[in-house]
Amino acid sequence: MMIEARDIHKSFGDLHVLRGISVSVDKGEIVSVVGPSGAGKTTLLQILGTLDRADSGQVIIDGQDVSRLGEKARSVFRNLHIGFVFQFHQLLPEFTALENVCLPAMIAGCSRKEAELRAREMLDYMHLGDRCHHKPGELSGGERQRVAVARSLVNRPKVVFADEPSGSLDSANKASLHQLFFDLREQLGQTFVIVTHDRELALLTDRTIEMKDGVIVRPE
Repeated sequence: MMIEARDIHKSFGDLHVLRGISVSVDKGEIVSVVGPSGAGKTTLLQILGTLDRADSGQVIIDGQDVSRLGEKARSVFRNLHIGFVFQFHQLLPEFTALENVCLPAMIAGCSRKEAELRAREMLDYMHLGDRCHHKPGELSGGERQRVAVARSLVNRPKVVFADEPSGSLDSANKASLHQLFFDLREQLGQTFVIVTHDRELALLTDRTIEMKDGVIVRPE
């Protein structure tokens, strides 16, 4: 089991956003999480990805109980073992594609030389080797999102969490990104948890979890 969450509760003030969520994801599985806005999908993703803490419950990733880790230990664990892809890529605009992809590796303690080698390898894999020295503003939307995927993978994380990863892309780039996730799983063995409103993507995944009002209403 790669991810196991047990009885997760989360409130913001009087709003009870997650109401006892329990979910598990196998190693190498691609799982989509769907549901209407306000269902708690992104909150669940942030808690599973250690970006936020649950009020109660337990999150275990690859055998490590991350809910017991302090802030610094969670940050180190997240950098080494978890990748993130967001709807609007969140690249640093003043840095080149290469520099953006290097950052997680350098934070993990790699030398600049090693970080650049890893980053170039990932950018080449994404067919962006000739775009290394372009800044985000000089790239297309599809290219920016592939740079973001390269950044999420530079430390070879065990699991990648994606929040509406194709939400800002046109249909051609969307289809390309969706295929990329499956190619990565096959070639690099990543586990993916993808929050999406895109039913086409959800239908492609191994399993779909549907949420509504902070609970799971349809696990498959």
